[in-house]
Amino acid sequence: MRKVKIIQLLLLFLFVSGMSFAQVGTKAADFSLKNTDGKSVKLSDFKGKIVILDFWATWCPPCRKGIPDLISLQKEYAGKVQVIGISVDTESKDDVPGFIKSYGINYPILYFTDDVVKAYGGIEGIPTAFVINRNGEIVDKHVGLVRKSVYTELIDKLLAAAPPVTKVKKAKK
Repeated sequence: MRKVKIIQLLLLFLFVSGMSFAQVGTKAADFSLKNTDGKSVKLSDFKGKIVILDFWATWCPPCRKGIPDLISLQKEYAGKVQVIGISVDTESKDDVPGFIKSYGINYPILYFTDDVVKAYGGIEGIPTAFVINRNGEIVDKHVGLVRKSVYTELIDKLLAAAPPVTKVKKAKK
């Protein structure tokens, strides 16, 4: 009986916390979010590329420290890797465009929604980054600042792997 209560409490906690199960090895949830120009950007726009999805904020010191590495990765792996920043700024949302300019950010910055945060299992802390392979699967997750070498090692390994799976259409006879 006690074991059942513990399981029920655990399930209740997971339900109430709103956690989804976006974990390593699962398909990354597609989304459509607005960028700083008000245009919609979808994760699926970058199909076939490795994606680093970085949840961050302008007021976060570790986020600020990691941005130059993300800028560098975007340059070094142009056409193969896409960095996407998802700003979780709420009160300082108006600061984001100026922040992008002052840091020279060369990748899209999108504004979060509660649905996207929930789809990615809730964000425990920032920065939180998901690495998504060319098949759209989450292959790594990091909470906190990540050294550039960690990303480059994983990216190189993913690029050396088989190309993305594509559906082949059979020719009609």
